[in-house]
Amino acid sequence: MEHYTMNLTLKVWRQKNKNDRGGFITYKVKDISSEMSFLEMFDVLNERLIEESEEPIAFDHDCREGICGMCSMYINGRPHGPWEGTTTCQLHMRAFKDGDTIVVEPWRANSFPVIKDLIVDRTSFDRIIQAGGFISVNTGNAVDGNSIPIEKAKADDSFAAAACIGCGACVAACKNSSAMLFVSAKVSHLALLPQGEPEKKTRVLNMIAQMDKEGFGGCTNTGACEAVCPKEISLDNIARLNQEFIGASVKTGK
Repeated sequence: MEHYTMNLTLKVWRQKNKNDRGGFITYKVKDISSEMSFLEMFDVLNERLIEESEEPIAFDHDCREGICGMCSMYINGRPHGPWEGTTTCQLHMRAFKDGDTIVVEPWRANSFPVIKDLIVDRTSFDRIIQAGGFISVNTGNAVDGNSIPIEKAKADDSFAAAACIGCGACVAACKNSSAMLFVSAKVSHLALLPQGEPEKKTRVLNMIAQMDKEGFGGCTNTGACEAVCPKEISLDNIARLNQEFIGASVKTGK
């Protein structure tokens, strides 16, 4: 693959804290390698800002391998940027051209308040998981992986749902800031497995109740969440979530 360098204009959202109004600041970056990741490009910019005694741009990151879900950035109007099925840390600069202007923002959702610059508070997702995203476990030795027979189709669907990294791109893309794709992935992952049976009814009721409490909106049915999900979580999970919720509501009378 051809390697080249480029000069770019970045319009980056800067915000001191959740109470600050914030705004876009324009930066010029030069000689950016096409093989850099998007976050490496930000590293280069931040090194320059530090050398110039300016405040570096705050952004979230950890694994830089598309696993942790922390690299949440809105890039040119799309969560995680132009490539499908890709996190920001796995987005490479060859996705852009020399002379491009790139607009970078944090997630925009009331349930994800801005902490600083491009970092948002996503602990609302943690509280949803705490409300029901767990199973009853035997605290003794680990059970053999093949001790409980599971249909392959269900195992595959569960594994696909478990791929959700909780980055929040689905919320950022939804005009209602809905967390339905995230919650449905977490519910589906366990609802499809026999290990998830003990909390099956309470799980879906409690997680949806917490989702509503956190202020996330309702599903728009437009599919924007699936389109931008870096792990390509299917909308089928939302249908399963609704089915689980209705079933649990009827059986528990809630």
